[in-house]
Amino acid sequence: MKISSVTAAIVSGGASGLGMAVVKRLCLLGAKVTIFDQNEMQGEKLAKETSSHFVKVNIADYNSVSEGLNIARARFGSERICVNCAGIAPAEKTVSRGKGHNKDLFKNVLSVNLGGTFNLATQSALEMSGLSKINESNERGVIVNTASIAAYEGQIGQLAYSASKAGVLGMTLPMARDLAQYGIRVMTVAPGIFSTPMVEGLPDEVQDNLAMSIPFPSRLGRPEEFADLIIQIIENPMLNGEVIRLDGAVRLQPR
Repeated sequence: MKISSVTAAIVSGGASGLGMAVVKRLCLLGAKVTIFDQNEMQGEKLAKETSSHFVKVNIADYNSVSEGLNIARARFGSERICVNCAGIAPAEKTVSRGKGHNKDLFKNVLSVNLGGTFNLATQSALEMSGLSKINESNERGVIVNTASIAAYEGQIGQLAYSASKAGVLGMTLPMARDLAQYGIRVMTVAPGIFSTPMVEGLPDEVQDNLAMSIPFPSRLGRPEEFADLIIQIIENPMLNGEVIRLDGAVRLQPR
């Protein structure tokens, strides 16, 4: 799908980190982008800088997503691009200091990371299914979800996070098969260790050790490189129903 000035896009978690990089790249290419996020200050600031549109949305709440989509469509029209980047990553062990994993924390992580991805993807897919077909491939839209390499090699303390991201991986192929008849593609990216606000908050020594664990290039991934891949997925119609690891060949150790 060729990105142009008439292409509307939704990016969840777009106010920071990987999502912000995607917003900036899409806007640079002329797309009409709506940012879904809970951080009003950062979201409004980015929207002003990029001429995009910010809507405060709780991605874990189906109705909040629905309301956000109505606002976005009233502004820019129906989206043909949906990129899910919103997520949280609190750490807790299955058993620690005589206590089991907090059930509410587990439910919350799944609600945001897996449920939130479902909430936006399924509602966006419904809208896309009614749009006209475009280009020689007869596409109507593309959905790109974000997982993590923790879905494959979850580390100690990543029980909830890994489970939620594994769920995102698991949705990819059946969702792509479900939506093939409508000309809607579905892809997932599983990023490795990237320079995001969460990682940047760690001590320099920890960041250096993380970078050295990556075979090549031996550095933290750059959000712009994640955005590059998102654009490639959007523009290449043969990319469908697959998960792409973007990780410099790193394989996570237990801790």
